[in-house]
Amino acid sequence: MHDYRLFITSGVHFDNAQQVLTHIGERMLAEGVVLPGYPAALLAREHRYPTGIALENHAVAIPHCEAIHAIEPAIYLIRPDKPIEFDQADDDGKVAATLIIALVVTHPQQQMTLLRALFSQLQQPEFIETLLNVPEAEIATCFNRQLLATAA
Repeated sequence: MHDYRLFITSGVHFDNAQQVLTHIGERMLAEGVVLPGYPAALLAREHRYPTGIALENHAVAIPHCEAIHAIEPAIYLIRPDKPIEFDQADDDGKVAATLIIALVVTHPQQQMTLLRALFSQLQQPEFIETLLNVPEAEIATCFNRQLLATAA
């Protein structure tokens, strides 16, 4: 996944996961990287298959939906002003996500490659610590260096 657009937002207030997902859908639509059906598909996908993941010291959410809703690949990193409760991917619990990584992919194989690389890096506590703590201007460099080198 070499050709993608990376979007970053920090410090935004959300009351719940639905607000985050709505924001992602609206932003990706406004940026022209998704088709009009994407916002609804993202909400529906998250409802059916939650994406909250508990890590060693943090939790993340990785919302995404089917490639048929994408125009071009994108990744949207969001550092909310406070952890947001997402349903957990692998059980009926909830996690407080400190980082949301929305994926927009145009080919299902790209999605699997990117998810594998992302999960691999998320197992490294220093990866998420870096993404959460560096100044916003440095997030893209850190993310690209760590994750996308692995996905290449």
